[in-house]
Amino acid sequence: MNGIRIRKTGAPDVIAASDGRLTLSVPIQIKRRSGRKLVTLPNGEAVNPRPWDVTATPMQLALARGYRWLAMLESGEAKSITELAAREKIDNSYMCRMLNLTTLAPDIVAAILDETLPPHVTVHELAISPPVVWEEQRERIGVVDSSVDHASSL
Repeated sequence: MNGIRIRKTGAPDVIAASDGRLTLSVPIQIKRRSGRKLVTLPNGEAVNPRPWDVTATPMQLALARGYRWLAMLESGEAKSITELAAREKIDNSYMCRMLNLTTLAPDIVAAILDETLPPHVTVHELAISPPVVWEEQRERIGVVDSSVDHASSL
């Protein structure tokens, strides 16, 4: 028997073939956690993720920066974008672009965090003058989420 088969049910088993080969049967389940695949063992236990599997993507980091800076501005920790940009030693325009990410539709933010945005979507495309209306944001990047009632989330 060549190849790998994934079965979700059954008991672990070792089968010996007449030619001396062994077949090991281990039922597993593959779950998605934040856009990453996670193997779950039969007893429901999950393996601890490796450090390189939980590293944030550049788009996730940009989103986090935007929300961090927005919180600093809203709390009064910084009086203006200019002051905060000077303190962070970055350009005002870069900070404004990252702050624009905080205006994205919730399903787009979730897609960034779950790493499920289409591959053609870039931070630049999301951060430069995003439309104010969430539906226009979805149309701009070519993502239509019909599973969410957008009118009720306004």
